[in-house]
Amino acid sequence: MWPYPKIVAHRGGGTLAPENTLAGLRAGLAHGFHAVEFDVMLSRDGIGMVIHDPDFGRTVGGQGSVATSTAAELAAMDAGSWFGPAYAGVTIPRYTDFIAYCRAEQIWMNVEIKPADGFEAATGEWVAKMTRDHFPEELAAGDPAKLPLLSSFSYAALAAARDAVPELPRGYLLDRLPDNWLAQAQALGAVAIHTNQRHLTAAQAAAIKQAGYGLFCYTVNDPARAREILGWGVDGFCTDRIDLIGPAFA
Repeated sequence: MWPYPKIVAHRGGGTLAPENTLAGLRAGLAHGFHAVEFDVMLSRDGIGMVIHDPDFGRTVGGQGSVATSTAAELAAMDAGSWFGPAYAGVTIPRYTDFIAYCRAEQIWMNVEIKPADGFEAATGEWVAKMTRDHFPEELAAGDPAKLPLLSSFSYAALAAARDAVPELPRGYLLDRLPDNWLAQAQALGAVAIHTNQRHLTAAQAAAIKQAGYGLFCYTVNDPARAREILGWGVDGFCTDRIDLIGPAFA
C-alpha cells in the first residue's frame, strides 16, 4: 500500500515558479498541491540547502558551487531571476525553511538527498537527523503517511540515512532499473522504488509491485502518459505541469 499522496509537485511549483524555492512552494499550494518533491545538498559548513545543481550557472548566476559556499552565502544568493524578473531576489532556502513552511501548510515532503561528490554519507546522515528532529511526534506515532519520504540516487547517502534514523521511510531512486534492484532495495530497507518514467515498462512495474514495494515515477508531464503508468500500477509521480495535472488527477 502507498500511504503517501499520489501526485506531487516537482521541486515546488514545477514550470510555474523558480524551482526549489519558497515561491515554488507557494505556486504549488495555489494549484492545490499539498505534496512536494525537492532536493537537499550540504553547504561548505554542513547545512542542508534546497538546491538541485552542485555548481552555479543555471538557477544561480556566476561561478562557484554549493559545496564550497557557506549556508549564509548561499542564502543570500538570487535563485529567482533566471526564471523571470518577477522573481528577482528569491533566495536559496535552507532545508529548515522548507520544513517550517511545509509543516505550517500541511504539505507532504519527498526529500531527495542530493549530495555533492564526496559528501554522500555526510548528506544522508544530516538530512535524516534534521528530519528526525523536526518530526518527533510523527516518528513516535509510527504512521508513515505523516512522515517525509527520503529518497536518493546515491546508495551511500541513502545507506547513511538508514543507519542514522532507520525509522524514516526511504525510496531508492534509479534512472533505469538494474538487474540487482531488488537486492539493493532490500539492503537499503527501502519502502519504494523511484524511477524515470521514460524507461519504465509495464513488466518492470508489475515486478516492483509484486515484490511489495511502492512505485513512484519522475517526471510525468503528459496526462496520457500519466494515465498509462497509473494503469500499470504506479502508485504516484511528480509533475512539472501542475497546471495540467492536478493533485486529484489519480
